[in-house]
This record gives sequence, C-alpha cells and structure tokens, in this order.
Amino acid sequence: MAPHRTPTTRARAVALIAAVPLALLPLAGCSDGESPSAVTSRAASAAESLEQRATSAASSLAAQATEAIASATAEIGHQLDGIKGGVDAKKDVKLGAPSKDSDGRAKAQVTVTNPDDATKSFAVQVNFLNTDGTWLDTVLITVPDVTAGGTGTAMARSSRSLTGDVKAQLGRAVRY
Repeated sequence: MAPHRTPTTRARAVALIAAVPLALLPLAGCSDGESPSAVTSRAASAAESLEQRATSAASSLAAQATEAIASATAEIGHQLDGIKGGVDAKKDVKLGAPSKDSDGRAKAQVTVTNPDDATKSFAVQVNFLNTDGTWLDTVLITVPDVTAGGTGTAMARSSRSLTGDVKAQLGRAVRY
C-alpha cells in the first residue's frame, strides 16, 4: 500500500518550497557578475532539491505511521485470535459518535449487547479514521462481565492526539 500524505504534511512542504525562491531573491541583486538567469536557475535548482527532500521526508513519515498502525492492528488481531472460546460479536456492538477529549485524543463509546444466556465479556477493536478514510489509530478495549441479555459500555480512546475530524469504525469484536 502506498504511503498516504496528509494534507497538513503536503501543505507544509508546499509552503517551504514556495518560500525558498523568495528567500533567494535578494541574491539576484548581488550576484558578483552572474546573470539574473543564472541566479534564478540556481534558485530553481535549490527549490527542486528542497521539494525532493520534503517529499522524501513526508513519504518516510507516512511510511512510519503506516507501519505503526499495521503493527498495532497485527498485535490486536493476535490478541483477539488468542481468546479461547471466543465468537464473532460484531453484530452485538454499536459505536457512538466520536469526540475529542481535552488532550486531543479521539474517543467513542462502545455499547455491547450480550445475547447469550450466561455472563460474557467482549473484546472490541475500534479504528479511528480521518474523513478521507485514512487510518489514524486503532485500539482494543474490553467490556467485562456483561450479564445474560444485558448491555455494557466502555470508552474507546485513541492512543495519541489526533488532528482534524475523526470517525470511529468497528474493527473486530469477540464475545467470550
């Protein structure tokens, strides 16, 4: 999967690239005999080099974020797979609308309904995405000891501060 550049990273790179020719503009006046076109050419070359470095840095950051999310998702999958006697419970889980707390972490209320005739616990994977569908974070929460036929709630909270509008998506859910 190709790394995804966030609009914020791209905007910073474009602003930085746009600033380089302006910063080099005073050099055109004191070029020690160099023609203005030579100075302009050097400035354009420097801007292109800076653009390549900014693009490379943005790609590297995006790749690192993608790797971190893939690693967290794999770990959550491993934990869910390790639950003895667990059954798929996605149909028994509802997510509330996400909001953010005072430190910018996304949170969403998770409500589970236990259709079983015995007390059960739930493990639920919640994914946080931006409005473009880019994966920002994933967490695993538990809702322990939900009585037969009853409901239980827990709060899923992102592991870090997230910027922009965020939506919550149900990943996997296991009842055990």
